[in-house]
Amino acid sequence: MKLLLRGLALPLLLLGFCTTAAAEEWKNWFDDPFFQVRKNISGCPVPQGPTLPESRRNAEAHYRVERGTSCWLAGKCDRANAYWYDKDIGKAVEKVFADTPDFADTSLWVTVQRRFVMVEGCVGSTEAEQRLASLLQAIPDVERVIVQVRKADDTKPPYAIMPDAANQGN
Repeated sequence: MKLLLRGLALPLLLLGFCTTAAAEEWKNWFDDPFFQVRKNISGCPVPQGPTLPESRRNAEAHYRVERGTSCWLAGKCDRANAYWYDKDIGKAVEKVFADTPDFADTSLWVTVQRRFVMVEGCVGSTEAEQRLASLLQAIPDVERVIVQVRKADDTKPPYAIMPDAANQGN
């Protein structure tokens, strides 16, 4: 009987771990700006953006402190942490898209982290990628623009997508 119980202990323990891991909460733990600016290509996969599983939250918090303050320590930021620019940059990005009729043939999401602007989604034309980078690089305090978009001929997006089945896209 003891042998049978020992034999069941490990599988039950692993089953409990797998159930916990599968039910792990994913969310934008640090409230990074993440928003959609265009919604015109149906079926475009929603990017993972700044969402993380709860198990990575503490490690990411430590990493963010190091990355955020290095900008100030290097004399590249006036603010003590590069992440403190993100909300202002996010508002500026929203305004840029609100003020331009360009990119009508796209579905795009924006994430702002540590003065980096990441644009992910789907585009209908190949020249949109370069135009996006140029448009957003002109925003004050933006350090880098990263554009990762799926073009019409691509089968998979070049960015991480939301891990849940609710990812229907727009």
